[in-house]
Amino acid sequence: MGWKEAAEPVLTRMPAVRRPEGHVPFKEKLMWTAGILMLYFFLTNITLLGVQTGQGGDLFGQFRAILAGSQGSVLQVGIGPIVTASIVLQLLGGANLLGLDTDDPRDQVLYQGLQKLLVVVMVALTALPMVFAGGFLPAQPSLQLGGLALEQTQVQLLIFAQIFVGGILILYMDEVVSKWGVGSGIGLFIIAGVSQRLVAGLIQPTTGGFFFDWYRILTGQVEVGSLVSGAGLQTLLIGDGHLIALLTTLLIFGIVVYAESVRVEIPLSHARVKGARGRFPVKLIYASVLPMILVRAVQANVQFMGQILNRQWAGMPGWLGSYSGGQPDGGFFYYVSPIYSPQDWMWWTANVSQEWWQVMIRIGIDVTFMVVGGAIFAIFWVETTDMGPESTAKQIQNSGMQIPGFRQNVGVIEKVMERYIPQVTVIGGALVGLLAVWANMLGTIGSVSGTGLLLAVSITYKLYEEIAEEQLMEMHPMMRQMFGNE
Repeated sequence: MGWKEAAEPVLTRMPAVRRPEGHVPFKEKLMWTAGILMLYFFLTNITLLGVQTGQGGDLFGQFRAILAGSQGSVLQVGIGPIVTASIVLQLLGGANLLGLDTDDPRDQVLYQGLQKLLVVVMVALTALPMVFAGGFLPAQPSLQLGGLALEQTQVQLLIFAQIFVGGILILYMDEVVSKWGVGSGIGLFIIAGVSQRLVAGLIQPTTGGFFFDWYRILTGQVEVGSLVSGAGLQTLLIGDGHLIALLTTLLIFGIVVYAESVRVEIPLSHARVKGARGRFPVKLIYASVLPMILVRAVQANVQFMGQILNRQWAGMPGWLGSYSGGQPDGGFFYYVSPIYSPQDWMWWTANVSQEWWQVMIRIGIDVTFMVVGGAIFAIFWVETTDMGPESTAKQIQNSGMQIPGFRQNVGVIEKVMERYIPQVTVIGGALVGLLAVWANMLGTIGSVSGTGLLLAVSITYKLYEEIAEEQLMEMHPMMRQMFGNE
């Protein structure tokens, strides 16, 4: 008996959100999407019962914008377990260890059940060290809950239960949006988190908001200094003026929108309907920027382990990692930690305790990891989401379309697609990785990570395209039949 036969009774019984039986009206999709978004914001504001207020620290740290959720709330783990489970499945699928054929309906059910089961396991594995190790979510010594008096261990179990329920909720919230709403829940939650930070970074009425800081500069509350000596320029560019952060934010918006519009369009014509023509677009960012979540999640898990080891292993060797203020400042975990802001690498202007060569090694590792990882995970993403040459050729063949000048044959169409898709996938993935590191190095408004900003802009752009497509199909019902959405 293979593993599929043994696991089938469990995997096929994993709870799932029912798919709509027919077409879901566009207004109803918007209502589902808006409802889940409101629920997400509501849950991020429900604080964990039993946690000592003002204690501990965010284990996800700078990765919070990407992994969504909120520190100290029911959605403490965010989308981290979903992303980690996706990485595990992609690696297993890429190595062909699962033996699942996604074209087989039975194997599709097993794959979806396995993904859910992995997410449940990852929620537990992520929440356990947060609660029981390292003091990231320190529990109150005792808690009076109704008529029950809970001791510290019981309070810790209560905190773990809340985080676990929150992790399961976000899994099914994502599934509701994917089946009944517009776009995906993961994308929606990333947009929500990044947008919050961007707005706060612009209009926050306390120190740190762009407009507030410029108000203080213009009213003389902040001493700019001499522009000739360079101190004034430093203040305006990377200090309270945030000019480089503003410029980087605007450039990322422009570059991503432009890159999304750059494409190679392969002409198509209908084999039976004369005059019916179309185009298959192969975008520069063909795999989208979503594989960047997977790359950053790998880095987040490495830093996650470093934080736990630092708190639990008093005699951790210096070559492995040394920490100051909760952040690595030496050893392996320092060199593999991403660049978060200009203060991490501008040793000639910032108070950087490392030597210039140590900083350059860290930058080199970060760039290499993001560029190579972006390309690799983009390839995995394309293959596992049926966007590869073979799957695309089958989709075109099944729609009745063909490439003018070529025989109507799946193998012929696949060979044409192989000229473009693999190369564009690698180039696009590497380019997105390079952009993410560049944005992090220069900083962004609201201290949103470069990857988070890239994701938010790209997901918003794709959401706009999906909304436009939904509206078009709503106006022309026959198009739903042509594209198989009926």
